[in-house]
Amino acid sequence: MARIFISIGSNIEAERYFNAALKALSTSFSNLCLSSVFESEAVGFDGSNFLNMVVAADTQLDIAQVVAVFKRIEQDNGRKVGAKKFSPRTLDLDLLLYDDCVVTTPVELPRAEITTNAFVLWPLAEIAPNLVHPVEQKTYQTLWDNYDKSQQKLWPIEFYWSY
Repeated sequence: MARIFISIGSNIEAERYFNAALKALSTSFSNLCLSSVFESEAVGFDGSNFLNMVVAADTQLDIAQVVAVFKRIEQDNGRKVGAKKFSPRTLDLDLLLYDDCVVTTPVELPRAEITTNAFVLWPLAEIAPNLVHPVEQKTYQTLWDNYDKSQQKLWPIEFYWSY
């Protein structure tokens, strides 16, 4: 059994797609642990604000299978195949961590944006503060404490789950 951490983001009907994502994730993975939901300004393009969160879960699937599940969930929820990286989206699911794996294929793990994007690092530090980044060799809480918070604006919001 592997422990995975998933970044979820949306800036199109975000509440609808967050609930759909959590429902789909709960059918594919076990022992889900949810961070708070954060609102942030779009990064890399001009667009409406995003909602973001991190979810931890357990799985018996391998990395490629996990990524395939994420792609299916995204497509089932209106994500356009081949859409530009910096663009509005209904749902974005990214694998951040798969246990302590450090790999470059089928995806880069740990995902680089853990240490560069506040909307990933803050919720990750919230649900796994004492977990150690397998490359940086620092806890996520330490990484968050040392993060330059003037780089990106984000704030926790109330979120009402219906999944």
